[in-house]
Amino acid sequence: RGETPCYCGCPKKKSALFEVSEVIPVMTNNYEENILRGVRDSSYSLESSLELLQKDVVQLHAPRYQSMRRDVIGCTQEMDFILWPRNDIEKIVCLLFSRWKGSDEAFRPVQAKFEFHHGDYEKQFLHVLSRKDKTGIVVNNPNQSVFLFIDRQHLQTPKNKATIFKLCSICLYLPQEQLTHWTVGTIEDHLRPYMPE
Repeated sequence: RGETPCYCGCPKKKSALFEVSEVIPVMTNNYEENILRGVRDSSYSLESSLELLQKDVVQLHAPRYQSMRRDVIGCTQEMDFILWPRNDIEKIVCLLFSRWKGSDEAFRPVQAKFEFHHGDYEKQFLHVLSRKDKTGIVVNNPNQSVFLFIDRQHLQTPKNKATIFKLCSICLYLPQEQLTHWTVGTIEDHLRPYMPE
């Protein structure tokens, strides 16, 4: 099993680029009840969930992050990033790097794609707005490789009450064997498109 840091950026204007300071690996069967609850809520299909549960899948939870942009001063903290309502985020991209556990070699980029487009999570937020439950909001991209844990908050303005959705943590799903399916290039090569000029 590899040690794994991941990097999350939200490109559109300048990318908001974060390095995850803590990655918590969990095997899928520990979260079977939560996955099946999503099926009951019609968030995704039973067929896709059964396929996910039958694979030897690892979840990589990323609850803490640190800004990587030199023009943004920040320290490691709980994720607290407003995702909605806003229209300046095109997508969330997570880059994953791994190496053999206990190895001193450099981290290498994992050959897996983790993207969550704004339109895909916005549809889910609009669906959640009509529901009464206030806890346990989890949204996922269409291929169920990125799960966002969301906190719903209400802001009182002089004219009305506004609802916002904030990102609490990110979870990446992938078959465990893919942690050692590496692609070419260095961490710097893969981060370059997201770094500010």
